[in-house]
Amino acid sequence: MDILRKNNSKILETCYFTRSREGEQFIHEHVFSFQMAGTLTLSDGKKTYLSKEGDFRLCRKNRLAKFEKKPPENGEFKIISIYLDQEMLQKLSKELNLKAEKTTGIPDTLITIDPHPLYQSFVDSLFVYLQLSEEEQSVLMETKVREAVQIMLKLNPELKNVLFDFSDPGKIDIESFMLKNFRFNVQLNRFAYLTGRSLSTFKRDFEKVFHTTPSRWLTQHRLKEAYYLIKEKGEKPSDVYVEVGFEDLSHFSHAFRKQFGVSPSMLR
Repeated sequence: MDILRKNNSKILETCYFTRSREGEQFIHEHVFSFQMAGTLTLSDGKKTYLSKEGDFRLCRKNRLAKFEKKPPENGEFKIISIYLDQEMLQKLSKELNLKAEKTTGIPDTLITIDPHPLYQSFVDSLFVYLQLSEEEQSVLMETKVREAVQIMLKLNPELKNVLFDFSDPGKIDIESFMLKNFRFNVQLNRFAYLTGRSLSTFKRDFEKVFHTTPSRWLTQHRLKEAYYLIKEKGEKPSDVYVEVGFEDLSHFSHAFRKQFGVSPSMLR
């Protein structure tokens, strides 16, 4: 595996030589991406999306998602991503006098964007910028990020309702949310934010509903799910630990053995 990153740039080029399912499972900012090679599969627990070579896409902020990055045969997975931070978007919203309109329903986590010469020429220009020094990039990259947003607004004006929606998640039912999303490997403060709570309120409300701490409940629930997948579905522990939300295989194996008195590999 090889990851290419330029400091803390808002523009990131990533390369993988082998299949990868690593990465944070919380999308904290909108991300505009171009799939250069290989395929990316995204699952948000409700729907699975597939991006192929040559695809442009926009991933929405404040979503839980699992990613599988698969390189082409005898090649490498390549993607270039532009992170659209809220401060820049708020400035641009005021400058352009554009505001999001309220929409109904739960929109898709990933929006596929039709290819266009403007998008392609924009992506092509980024490779020159990525060769610059970190100091030069820090000055110029914000201009390129703004350019990406303005191209999207020109070619896909309906995206203003995504890009310029600055509202925070509202308070929702904690039980149904956690039962649907416990498999995502994110920190408790992410779960708290997505349920419309501070971390302290989340912990308090959680214990009222589940009569245990969030950390203990997550571990036990993930282990029960793993037991079922290995015992009943015949899945491999090396696949299951990521699927149910554990950080690494050794931690999963230790917790599994402690809970059930047998290693996951022996159970299978």
